[in-house]
Amino acid sequence: MNGEPETGEVRGGRVREAVAVFDAVADYEAALHALLEAGFAPEEIQMLAGFETVEKKLGHRYRRVEELEDVPEAPRTAFVHLEDLEAGERAVAASLTVLPTLLAGGLVVASSGPLAALLAGAAMAGGMLATLLAEWLGEHRARELVEQLRHGGILLWVRVDTPEKERRALEILHRHGGRDVHVHEIPRPA
Repeated sequence: MNGEPETGEVRGGRVREAVAVFDAVADYEAALHALLEAGFAPEEIQMLAGFETVEKKLGHRYRRVEELEDVPEAPRTAFVHLEDLEAGERAVAASLTVLPTLLAGGLVVASSGPLAALLAGAAMAGGMLATLLAEWLGEHRARELVEQLRHGGILLWVRVDTPEKERRALEILHRHGGRDVHVHEIPRPA
């Protein structure tokens, strides 16, 4: 034994978490489902709180969610599980996987010709999709997911209190498309 606690909790009241960023709601949802199937409790899984909440708590805006991966003070919220939503809401939320592409396409509209028209149409569709999403999922929940995707992806933390849970969480996050997957230690929340 190397002197570290067997439970994955670190001396000094710190805890270990696996961290990942997801570029698509479908990948995020698949990872959540796999984590729950692997025995992780819902309260062990958190995502970044809404953009306005983060700004209010930290006192500044973030450009990319990656800036907040290892910030213990970053406000968190319980994860949003698509299976808890109605069928129509699930379809709209899952369609968020194309929203960042549509929004990015709108930035290229300065060119001319048929491609510009196609990209302009895609950007408009992205705006309409965001509007529909806001109506079906509720303004608050939709804004959180859309803002995170606009700022680089959906940030997810998983509390890992044993070496085995740490190994399982990292494997699941990698397998389901998580990027910048790693483990960090943070102070135990009050």
